[in-house]
Amino acid sequence: MKICELFQTDKPMLSFEVFPPKTDTGIESVRSAVNAISEFKPDYMSVTYGAGGDGGRYTAKIAEHIKNCGVTPLAHMTCVSATKDSIKANLKTLQDIGVQNVLALRGDLPDGYQHGDYRYASELIAEIKNYGDFCVGAACYPEGHPESASQKEDIKYLRQKVDAGCCFLTTQMFFDNSIFYNFMYKIREAGINVPVVAGIMPITAASQVKRVVELSGCFVPRDFTAIVDHFASDDEAMYAAGIAYATGQIIDLFANGVTHVHVYSMNKPDVAGAIYQNVHAILGKPSLGSFQM
Repeated sequence: MKICELFQTDKPMLSFEVFPPKTDTGIESVRSAVNAISEFKPDYMSVTYGAGGDGGRYTAKIAEHIKNCGVTPLAHMTCVSATKDSIKANLKTLQDIGVQNVLALRGDLPDGYQHGDYRYASELIAEIKNYGDFCVGAACYPEGHPESASQKEDIKYLRQKVDAGCCFLTTQMFFDNSIFYNFMYKIREAGINVPVVAGIMPITAASQVKRVVELSGCFVPRDFTAIVDHFASDDEAMYAAGIAYATGQIIDLFANGVTHVHVYSMNKPDVAGAIYQNVHAILGKPSLGSFQM
């Protein structure tokens, strides 16, 4: 199924994310995580693009496994160090295994990088749309891309992604829903009308906070800072508080008409399951008690 077809309904949707292994030795553990998360019947499951030249191979393998578990897969694809030939080869692989959905990303710039065949994600989107019948998504940044001079400039580039053929957007993680709502108002004013999936990252360990902020530059609101400060020394309590905070964000999004939420659960079935259990009634799905885990 193409993900764009899912957006034709207003029912609440929940999806999860996993990342591929770095080597063949890790693939079984990722498959096991996919098996467990697929039990929650997510509307789709995304798999990130592995680092290095072989990243696409592992991404395709996990995407195929997601498909075999009966869940719609979304394969990430980056172009920062890719050639047109390598992108076409990866697209052929996805096409051959029946993966119809691609999240097109530029990717992080390595030190000393010089642009090759692709400079922007919009160019990759156009390449994918020209290659075959894929449903293509792209990333967006409610707090602005760190390399953009302003949010206005960032939204201009976002519009280029949509014009190139992107049919839905997924946000970077955010911890303050008001930032997301303000972003939505601005992009709708700019004429960007494709569906937007809200990306939520449950923080279940205090050590994650510094790393997440360093990597993404996300604003951490005072109420969440208070949670981390209070529960940091108690791993079990911090885990529960982190799940509760992410759940609160998701419920608030659903209550305010945002029907598509993507959880950056990575390869943690326990995190995905805890979030699912907290919102299953809103999704109109059974509790975990009916699943054989």
